[in-house]
Amino acid sequence: MALDTVTRPDDVGLDPVAAEVAPHRSLLRRLVEDRLAAIGLVIVLFFVLAAIFAPLLTPHDPSAVNATGKLLSSSWDHPLGTDELGRDTLSRLLFGARWSLGAAFVACLIVMAIGVVVGTIAGYYGGWVDTVLMRVVDVLLAFPSLILYLAIVGTLGVGLRNVMIALVSISWVSYARVVRGLVVVLRERGYVRASRALGARDRRLMWRHILPNVVPPVVVLASLQIGGLILSLAALGFFGLGVTPPTPEWGSMINQSRLFLQTSPALMIWPGLAISLTVIGFNLVGDGLRDVLDPRLGRVVGQGA
Repeated sequence: MALDTVTRPDDVGLDPVAAEVAPHRSLLRRLVEDRLAAIGLVIVLFFVLAAIFAPLLTPHDPSAVNATGKLLSSSWDHPLGTDELGRDTLSRLLFGARWSLGAAFVACLIVMAIGVVVGTIAGYYGGWVDTVLMRVVDVLLAFPSLILYLAIVGTLGVGLRNVMIALVSISWVSYARVVRGLVVVLRERGYVRASRALGARDRRLMWRHILPNVVPPVVVLASLQIGGLILSLAALGFFGLGVTPPTPEWGSMINQSRLFLQTSPALMIWPGLAISLTVIGFNLVGDGLRDVLDPRLGRVVGQGA
């Protein structure tokens, strides 16, 4: 029976005291007790709920042009004013959250899946497989990510789908490196070697004993990296490579409002503030998750990124 037990604190490097407390206090409760993490969680939930319920919260059609209502200041009918085409800024901001957050979440899930698979294979089998996969990771890490994004999107063409392809093609490497380092350690644990000696197959060892113990640092890395994905999406949108107009997106909203910075600075401030708060919120939640799961996980993630 002991061989079927997945998680043992001394085997995976988790604090035994924290492991004893875990059954009595939920992860969410411990996360909320961290003041900064709780603030980050509130910020993230605010923007997520705003994106989900955007059709119910928006006072106007985000793409409706009003030639007589251009660059209006804040009013009861337009709480955040209007843009250069008379479109309601609040409506565009809320619908922009759907694209910015939705694309970042989807990209994060795909990137995480690819990185975990590649890192697990490289760390478990080692040898030439590990060498080839990690050299690919080293090559991708040798170039600035934004340059590679621009090169891929420039080759494939403008559009959200191609932007997603660019993000996924590059961003998985940080997961692969972190997971590979963890798997190299976990595969030599006593319970894994005992299971292998009893005839357990590689698939069972990876699925039953190794992958569950990789989840905590991967979750921490994902919560920290999703802010970076939001920034990358906004940067590509600012360059005009993301969603096509008139679809609202935070990066493209900043790009469209830069010509009116002196006359209507709020057009650039509101989407910029939304991006900043969202990234800060995810970073605070990621730091809180790291401390809740195990403070030492922060060092593992930092070395792998």
